[in-house]
Amino acid sequence: MVLLLIGLGVSLYALPEAVRMLSKASGEKAEIVVDLEAIIGPMPRPWRNLAQGGEEAGNMLDNVVGETKALRPEYIRLDHIYDMYEVVSQDGGGLRYDWSRLDETVRSILEAGAKPFLALSYMPPAISKGDIIDQPRNWGDWEELVKTTIEHYSGREGLNIDGVYYEVWNEPDLFGGWKVYGEKNYLNLYAAAARGAARAGNVNSFKLGGPATTALYKNWVDQFLDYVVENNLRLDFYSWHRYSRDLEQYEKDVAEIDAWLESHPEKIDLELIVSEWGHDSENDSGYDNGFGAIHTIAASRVMMGRVNRAFVFEIKDGPGVEQYWGRWGLLTHEKNGEVAKKPRYNALAYLNTLGDERVSLDGEGSWIKGIAARKEGVYQVLLVNYDPRGSHNELVPITFDNLPGGEFVYKRSDWGGGVKTVSVATTSAQWKTEEPMRPNSAMMLTLEF
Repeated sequence: MVLLLIGLGVSLYALPEAVRMLSKASGEKAEIVVDLEAIIGPMPRPWRNLAQGGEEAGNMLDNVVGETKALRPEYIRLDHIYDMYEVVSQDGGGLRYDWSRLDETVRSILEAGAKPFLALSYMPPAISKGDIIDQPRNWGDWEELVKTTIEHYSGREGLNIDGVYYEVWNEPDLFGGWKVYGEKNYLNLYAAAARGAARAGNVNSFKLGGPATTALYKNWVDQFLDYVVENNLRLDFYSWHRYSRDLEQYEKDVAEIDAWLESHPEKIDLELIVSEWGHDSENDSGYDNGFGAIHTIAASRVMMGRVNRAFVFEIKDGPGVEQYWGRWGLLTHEKNGEVAKKPRYNALAYLNTLGDERVSLDGEGSWIKGIAARKEGVYQVLLVNYDPRGSHNELVPITFDNLPGGEFVYKRSDWGGGVKTVSVATTSAQWKTEEPMRPNSAMMLTLEF
């Protein structure tokens, strides 16, 4: 997570984002069409991946395992594993490992029903040239550390976990000023990690990748992929972070990397992962209120089927001076009272109510996004009206095609409360309605035959 000031990033990107927001003021309205006969596949759920940042030393998840498990995460990402958990020290010229602290957090991840996604960061003081974002004194030590990490968590004689992800570093362009050239070269960092991974023995299947940059950068994609191909290095996934209020930025990221991968045919099927995301990389009140919830629903929709995983940052706030302080957590910290679920937590639970079968939905607009599903014979349509300006109202026309019967109960359930139910009888295979939506609102429509 971005824990330092990134004023440079603001100056570089504020203008383009402002231009996109301005153009959106005259955007396209939605005309939703749901084909109830068209089941297009299993429901993609990129939001079932969560991250916990290095807010404080120790196991931050032990007292929120139940709340975390209720969100049904598939993976939970940790960073700071080497500097905050004190896993390695020097011992007579060699390296000595103590996994006990990190194991506690990993076991909490497993108890929550998830698997670990470990960001291999930062540089342990025992092997660093300088601080925790520096290069190692000896690349062999870094290689050995990665090898031993994989053998401990993925090894059949270790914790014996299948399917662990290992991500090399966290925001290297920010934390350490790594480049893909020059003296402090991320390619060297990754190569040594890949050599260590290749040497790991008697292990279950696992995945290795990176670079988890602060955003998506073409020079990183091109030079990194060229390097791993030329040097025959393992790379199972490409990852980056995205913090933006603008939904179009999330869509732009995927469109761009899809296009860039055309120049790297050996990696055209590379797994794509947004390993941190939210509406702001800095503290923001939206993380404590409904704005963050609606952004979470809308951004989850635009990443569906476009990326393999998208890790919501983060599970729990760090300790602050008060319970709500604009931190990124889905849950508050226990320092200032009982742990509380924030609206973003409830947004993920809301998304999880969608059925496992995805139904065809067309006609989304600039503000209105939608997901259609079938759950135990009931058809669901989740619509969200996301407007970062908080001003766009819309009357949304909705057409349901290929009705499986002529009589059904139609229900509108608003996010945050409010239910409207209508019994419908028709001789047509098509039914139309209109629904008004306030700015930054969501609703679930259901048709039960």
